[in-house]
Amino acid sequence: MNIPYTHESIRLTGRWDRGADCATATATGSYIEFAFRGKMAVAKFNIVSNAQPRLHLWIQIDGGDMIEANIDSHIRVLAKNDGDHVCRIIYKGGTELDRRWYQPLTGKVSFVGVQTETPIPITPDNRRTIEFVGDSITEGVLIDTDFNSGDVPLSTAVFDVMRCYQDDVCATYAWQTAEALDLRPIFMGYGAVGVTRAGAGDVPAAPESYLYNFDGSPITHESADYILINHGANDRPNGVERYLQKYEELLDVIREHNPTSVIVSLSAFVGTFHGELGEMIERYNQKHGCCVHFIDSFGWIPEVPLHPLRDGHSTVAKNLIPLMKEIVK
Repeated sequence: MNIPYTHESIRLTGRWDRGADCATATATGSYIEFAFRGKMAVAKFNIVSNAQPRLHLWIQIDGGDMIEANIDSHIRVLAKNDGDHVCRIIYKGGTELDRRWYQPLTGKVSFVGVQTETPIPITPDNRRTIEFVGDSITEGVLIDTDFNSGDVPLSTAVFDVMRCYQDDVCATYAWQTAEALDLRPIFMGYGAVGVTRAGAGDVPAAPESYLYNFDGSPITHESADYILINHGANDRPNGVERYLQKYEELLDVIREHNPTSVIVSLSAFVGTFHGELGEMIERYNQKHGCCVHFIDSFGWIPEVPLHPLRDGHSTVAKNLIPLMKEIVK
């Protein structure tokens, strides 16, 4: 039996464009869940425009261990025992330079549906939600360095296309924080993007891109209970004045679209204008009569490497989680 992605057995979390034939996401951390009875199901994807090497997924059954796999047109999952099961498929990572904003999209997950004999309604996920708005660090770029040991030099071109083997959104400070706080995560992280600049794959600057899944596709997901912004690592060259101006624009866009969400500003881990940002947030709150929370992350991790490894993300999470617990009550 072929089940469309709109079926009651399927749930999508993240920034998804819900088209007639498939649901499409370009942000890592977006995920699919589907429930079925029996032992086997097949998840179906439209990969016609996906670039090589194809992006990577995490596949998990019944909350157990996760297995990494390339996206493909058909992905078969086989449970050990007959019974009721839930499969989760997460957009783990891909090539940062793939097209994720303008057509044709080459770095996207286009989920068609599931083939299974007995789909069953999926249990509601009533957890509160948190949206992470950031850059390559938020999406988990270059978390793993062991793909190339250094024995064989890689050209820049080869290095860029092999990034799907080194990126992992589920190892990020953001994913770890959401898990620790029992929040359902929504991700908007794109490499090289800042509040003052566009990024990899021609993704526009954050104030211009926030309201869209990708070009021509306005976001339709419900506002998150909490929204955490981490921008600044890519904005240093454009100066503090422009940074603060564009950051304020991003706050305006986010607050207007999500009037009931709790907003958290987390300064860039490399320390970009962190003092000035904290002062601006204070002025912004006074001006608008609101309560945007500010967390200064300066000093949590070294400034090098720019992209934290797994242990660096864990260090950030260990610092961030107790501070977020004071906000998430």
